[in-house]
Parts: sequence; C-alpha cells; structure tokens
Amino acid sequence: MTEVIVWILVVVAFLTCAMSVLGVLLTHRNAYDGMHFTGPASSVAPVALAIAVLIDFGPFSQAGLKALLIAVLLILLNAVVVHATARALRIREHGRWRLLPEERGRERE
Repeated sequence: MTEVIVWILVVVAFLTCAMSVLGVLLTHRNAYDGMHFTGPASSVAPVALAIAVLIDFGPFSQAGLKALLIAVLLILLNAVVVHATARALRIREHGRWRLLPEERGRERE
C-alpha cells in the first residue's frame, strides 16, 4: 500500500512540473506572466517528492532528512529567485527598477 502512495506522489510531482513547463512555454504575453507558472514546480512538486521519500525511507533516514531540507530550501528560495529575475527583467526593459513617472498613481496630499 505504501508503494502505491509513493508512486501517486511521484506522479503528482511530475504532472505539476509538466504543467508548469507548459504554462511557461505557452505564455506569450510577457516574461512576467511566465514567472507565475514556476511556483507550483518549486512548491508543490518538492513537497510531494519529500513526502514520498519520507514514506519510503522513513522520517529520520539520511534520504528523508535531505529530501525535507531540499523541499524547504526550494520553497523559501523560489521567492528570492523570482523577485531577482523580475527585477533584472525590469532593469533590462527600462534601465532602472523604480517606478516610471507614468506608472505612479496620484500623489498623496
């Protein structure tokens, strides 16, 4: 029974990554939209794989601890990588990362 659960989690991780890749490839408007599709691949898939490894090898095994550590790091560092990528893209497009005058709303009085 545990093998079935492990395989289901592996398939969930694979399908999540496959759908994220398709989302990035099929997004034609701009690169900012494509970055949204990387979220599930770096949050849902690592958690599913970490749970699968924990079930298969045990929570205190070397493989289980490493899988858990990798999943946590991917979840935490994904936000940093996406932010840095978006900032670099904005600098490349506009020469700076701050708001342009036409992008600002009404100034507060």
